[in-house]
Order: sequence, then structure tokens, then C-alpha cells
Amino acid sequence: MAQQVMVVGIDESEQSTYALNWTLDHFFVPVSTPLFKLVLAHAKPTPSTAVGLIGPGMADVLSVVEADLRKTAARVIEQAKELCSKKSVNEVIVEVVEGDARNVLCEVVEKHHASVLVVGSHGYGAIKRAVLGSVSDYCAHHAHCTVMIVKKPKTKH
Repeated sequence: MAQQVMVVGIDESEQSTYALNWTLDHFFVPVSTPLFKLVLAHAKPTPSTAVGLIGPGMADVLSVVEADLRKTAARVIEQAKELCSKKSVNEVIVEVVEGDARNVLCEVVEKHHASVLVVGSHGYGAIKRAVLGSVSDYCAHHAHCTVMIVKKPKTKH
């Protein structure tokens, strides 16, 4: 039987790091032969969406933004691979795809025929979620697999 695939969406947020850590601890570390093949997916925004406004003379700005987005993606991937390595999870496929996170995660799920997609929850309120759109909510409705939303526990004061 072919090994099932689990895709974990990663970005630079602490919620994403928590979700990856949680996933490694619950599905990969306690077992000698994991049930899943692990795919890490990072959506790199396009420079134009990151800047939001394109007009004459913007080429210089876009090249600076593109370089920054590449550095961010490299840092996110490096940190995620380090986390996997620390937990002795060395067989990891990494996908960096340019585009909106909602679409990218669903595309990676399709590409790898994943049976599970794991995303962290940013815990946005209703207004912020309505304006920004929730990646986890979108994926829960559109990804062709089980979607697991990992929430970081709130700290009590």
C-alpha cells in the first residue's frame, strides 16, 4: 500500500510553527515508520500582491520586494526543515509556490494526492477574518482531503 501524504502549510507565524511541531509530535515522532509522507507547503506572495499598487516606476520596488519575499520563503523553509531534523524526521518534501496561500495549499494537496492538510489557526476575530479571509476556513471548504486546523492554546493570565 502506498504511503498516504500529509501536507502542512507553513509561514513565518508562530501559529504555523506550533502546528508543524504539534503534527510532528503526534504523527511522526512516536512511531518508527510514519503512516504519512510529509510535505511542507509555503505560499510565497507575488511581489505585486505584497505591494498592492503597481504603477509607473514600480519596477525597482518590485525587485526589492521580490528579493525580500525570496529571503522570507528561504527562512521559513529552513526553520521548518530544522524543526523536522531536530525530531529526526528527515524525509520531507518542500513546496514553495507563488500565490495566495488558500489556493496554493489546495493545489499542493491535489498535486500530492494528500489525505490530510494541516494548517495553523491565527485566531483572527470576525472582522479581521472577514477582511483578510481565513486560509483555514477556505481550505476546510475547498481542499479535497481532511483538513486539520491546529490551534495554539491560549495562555491564561
